Amino acid sequence: MVPDAILPGSNPPLLGRRFAMKITALLALEDGTVLRGQACGAEGEAAGEAVFNTSMTGYQEVLTDPSYKGQLVAMTYPQIGNYGITALDNESSRPHLSGFIVRELCRRPSNWQSIEPLDFFLKKHGVVAIEGVDTRAVTLRLREKGALRAVISTTDLDAKSLVAKARRAPSMAGSDLAEHVTCAAPYRWTEGFVDSDARPLNVVVYDFGVKFGIPRCLAQSGLRVTIVPARTSAQEALALKPDGILLSNGPGDPQPLAYAVDTVKRLLEKRLPLFGICLGHQLLGLALGGRTFKLKFGHHGANHPVIDLSTRKVEITTQNHGFCVDLDSLPREVRTTHVNLNDKTSEGMAHDQLPAFSVQYHPEAAAGPHDSRYLFARFKDLMAKRQESPSKC
Repeated sequence: MVPDAILPGSNPPLLGRRFAMKITALLALEDGTVLRGQACGAEGEAAGEAVFNTSMTGYQEVLTDPSYKGQLVAMTYPQIGNYGITALDNESSRPHLSGFIVRELCRRPSNWQSIEPLDFFLKKHGVVAIEGVDTRAVTLRLREKGALRAVISTTDLDAKSLVAKARRAPSMAGSDLAEHVTCAAPYRWTEGFVDSDARPLNVVVYDFGVKFGIPRCLAQSGLRVTIVPARTSAQEALALKPDGILLSNGPGDPQPLAYAVDTVKRLLEKRLPLFGICLGHQLLGLALGGRTFKLKFGHHGANHPVIDLSTRKVEITTQNHGFCVDLDSLPREVRTTHVNLNDKTSEGMAHDQLPAFSVQYHPEAAAGPHDSRYLFARFKDLMAKRQESPSKC
């Protein structure tokens, strides 16, 4: 159990010399817990909701995933940064999370693709980060009490002051964070496009905080991809003559995105194939008449087991979400297709009369296992069938 006071912050002998000249940093949780560590990123102060991620690799993808907007991410794997930063693994143009928490940060990466160490990357992008804290204790506290608001600081080292700041930090519930990470204007995604069809199908991707891996997977499937801002109206999206619509992942609470829910309802009326991922799954659930709720500590990692109810196969999935669709709130014509084996929550659904389906997890799996990549092929097949027989859709 983590005591409600500053922990001693003593380090193993092997690490003591490395930390001798470092800047002190504190991590304070709203429940009164304060941990002492050392700064390993930018100096300053950052507040947000503390969550833990159980991935063993993929820290660069975590840092640049827009879905972490407003959160302080604690990595449960004890050593982070071993393979440095590469030119290929960003999931957006820059980090979006509020802060980063690790047990030990590696400053001498071993990887032929590495272009810089992790601490350089954090400082360059202004990410406040702390190392030398007991991330197991942080994780246990969050599992026990749920996601907590928190502050990392290298400037204010007063424990009571930081706890008070944590308690004043905005809650994730009720916050529309998608508007802070969406693109400013529509654009065409071309990276990885494989022109294998005589008449490539067109997909419009709603950017609620889209990871680069999603349009990359679509393009590699031979689809022409146009990415549009979160507030793009249904009329504007339909003017692009899409064969299908994808609702992307994104941060925060889906309920404040009433504009997006209304847009999804209008798109469903057109009977276009529609695929929702993560936040997109939640928005589809709301548009179909369901409800969403906040999970105790969310799902964050690349090792979550999900069962496909139609095949009974278990997929190991990449996940990052703090809210979930209430299975019991969905109308009869909406079928649950995937369930989380850890807590039995909603991981996928499909409509029996409309060409619409969604999953709560990340089939692009950046980073993570590729068990769920088949979903992009399923989406393409749905669009192809509509193109061949539009009257049947």
